[in-house]
Amino acid sequence: MQNRSMKMLGASAALVLGLTACSGGGAGSDEGDGGGDAAPEDMTVGVAMPTQTYERWLNDGASVEEGLEELGYTADLQFADDDIPTQQQQIDQMITQEYDALIIASIDGSALTSQLDAAAAADIPVISYDRLLTNSENVDFYVTFDNFAVGQEQARALLYGLGVLDENFEEAEDAPEETLNVELFAGSLDDNNARFFWDGAMDVLEPYIEDGTLAVPSGQTTIEQAATQRWEQETAQERMENLITSDYRGSDAELDGVLSPADPLSRGIINALRSAGMGDDIESGLPIVTGQDAEIASVSLIAEGVQHSTIFKDTRNLADEAVNAADAFLNGEEPEANDTESYDNGSAVIPSYLLPVEMILEENYEEILVESDFYTEEQVESGQQ
Repeated sequence: MQNRSMKMLGASAALVLGLTACSGGGAGSDEGDGGGDAAPEDMTVGVAMPTQTYERWLNDGASVEEGLEELGYTADLQFADDDIPTQQQQIDQMITQEYDALIIASIDGSALTSQLDAAAAADIPVISYDRLLTNSENVDFYVTFDNFAVGQEQARALLYGLGVLDENFEEAEDAPEETLNVELFAGSLDDNNARFFWDGAMDVLEPYIEDGTLAVPSGQTTIEQAATQRWEQETAQERMENLITSDYRGSDAELDGVLSPADPLSRGIINALRSAGMGDDIESGLPIVTGQDAEIASVSLIAEGVQHSTIFKDTRNLADEAVNAADAFLNGEEPEANDTESYDNGSAVIPSYLLPVEMILEENYEEILVESDFYTEEQVESGQQ
């Protein structure tokens, strides 16, 4: 590892500027007289979130609920604890109770077709939240982050940590000459976003694998081989333990880095690496590990020099855009999309609003996360909110 001072995250900054330039005023920012007759206090919006065991979904649900209530709407926030039948039942009840709009972050984007059909029959607009609802034309709008860019940024973070790229994300003049060994992890295949993350990461990494800069000793280079069902930390830890046993223990191969698509997976991977004696932190030889979602436990590890990076998706802004979209529909308007081409759910191309992402490193977590009041320094130090 090199001692580096962070000048600017060039790729992240360009992404922020690019999306800002094309975003207009955000979802629901169109001017108009509005077509809704009922007052907000007479309307209820159902908010279906997948689980309470993943820190970000608790934050997302609370932010959406707060935003809706600030506009005067009643919000019914429900978590399904990663159980598909529970989420189906929750949404069925929202439709039966004639809610005025639905905001859905699915467990499995393909498992809610009958609920989407029922919502359409009842003229209830459906906003897909971060995870795309698939195989149905009855999805009215999608709010998410630029998920392909998330994968690209994770790959760039990995290459930066390995010394292949410099602090400007250009080819490093003093890049290692030897081939570097990495292993690849992907998300849950029932989450459409997992494929965007993977495709974005491989878009960056494949040229380095092909030219011999990187090698994957396990040979597991497809998303099916790398997938982690339900994004579970324990599953990722077990797979990393198996990879260490089969490809590194008793061999001359040294593991230099791991592409991890999400922070819970990252922490499981780090547990496995530490248990195998591969170092306690990066300075002592721990392989470079990426992440996503800037969970407080992982940000704390980044501050301590243990986890190398994560991708920050400001869910406060995502919640705002979901609320804006719901408010637009409930006022007889169309939410404003900044992408009408990328998200084909298998039955229709869904108009979408994409938000930018930022790479978090030890060098910049304070500026991006603490100074924006997303976390306090005390929370970072304790690893708890």
